[in-house]
Amino acid sequence: MNDLILVRYGELALKGKNRKDFENRLLQNMRNKLDGFSGVKVKKTFGRVFVEPGDNPVEPIIQGLTEVFGIVGISLARCVESDLESIKKAAVQLVRDQDPIPRTFKVVARRAQKNFPHRSSEINRIIGGEVLRNVEGIRVDVHQPDLELRIEVRGEETYLYGQDIPGVGGLPVGSSGRVMLLLSGGIDSPVAAYLALKRGATLEAIHFHSYPFTSERAKQKVVDLAQELTRYAGNVSLHVVPFTEIQTQIRSKCKDSYMITIMRRMMVRIAEETAKRQKALALVTGESLGQVASQTLESMHVINHVAQVPVLRPLIGMDKQDIMTISKEIGTYETSILPYEDCCTVFQPKSPVTRPRLDVCEEMEKGLDVEALVGEAVDGIETIRLTPKQQEEGEFSSYF
Repeated sequence: MNDLILVRYGELALKGKNRKDFENRLLQNMRNKLDGFSGVKVKKTFGRVFVEPGDNPVEPIIQGLTEVFGIVGISLARCVESDLESIKKAAVQLVRDQDPIPRTFKVVARRAQKNFPHRSSEINRIIGGEVLRNVEGIRVDVHQPDLELRIEVRGEETYLYGQDIPGVGGLPVGSSGRVMLLLSGGIDSPVAAYLALKRGATLEAIHFHSYPFTSERAKQKVVDLAQELTRYAGNVSLHVVPFTEIQTQIRSKCKDSYMITIMRRMMVRIAEETAKRQKALALVTGESLGQVASQTLESMHVINHVAQVPVLRPLIGMDKQDIMTISKEIGTYETSILPYEDCCTVFQPKSPVTRPRLDVCEEMEKGLDVEALVGEAVDGIETIRLTPKQQEEGEFSSYF
């Protein structure tokens, strides 16, 4: 009897002729995630993926898999020969190994191997009876059981599993193209990154740094946020843009109320040029409709006007509480609230315009050498390559 980790995926099963490509991407992402564990093997059967943990403890492996997009469920499974006596023994032992031992259970058997001599309903009855006879104080509840004992008869091997640990779902990272995230030091943009990753995007990030108006600690905060995102994204390239000269010119040549709008239009231009160089197909921002003055529909329209690539806004319909909840769940919240200002907050005008006019923006920008400023900023980018860090075993204790 061997312990395995059974992995289930959802959306991928609906991909038709492209299903194999999505599955292969998921398998590669799982192998990358588990690269630090010696002897771990990832294997695929139709609709299922199994991980052999080797001599490694299973808890950190399962925790790592809960951060891989495309996985909807994870269970510790027992693999035995497709022999009724072996299945009986494994079922009883699996129930006894639960902590605490469940008070109620039901058996859900699936006979994928049709020449197995017992139908699924018979397996349910036989194994249920065996558990009742050998586990003291347990009873059957087919509606709301404490434990759902699942049995899958597949060829010469049968898999038994109980506890289901939810995965993050979505699509495997790398299956939907590359995007460029505008990463500030706030709460919103890391959550937008997480949601873009959940739809299978490969992530690059760009940050606008206005030294000495913003400190090196503010820059480090953004590096730390990008590092935290590698848990879900794998490798991340962070492009740090020298933005001081652009902000200084905007401040001296544009109306105070329009500063944020002009600044964001410049950011979009720079991010788009960087995206083209990195072969990214869209920009991602952390904007939520109506949350601040620069995120009204009128502001978004004027800012979008300079973009030639799609601008994706995963948070568009969320309120701040929704965003904070996800931020805490994915582990970026505590870093996001560190009190180091970014370039947007340092140059925040007293009364920013909420309904900017496109013609006014374009007239103001005539006083700026937009092409030269964008070119100099892009050429001056510092790129920081970030890779996932191997997590310590103690980080997983809250899941088990």
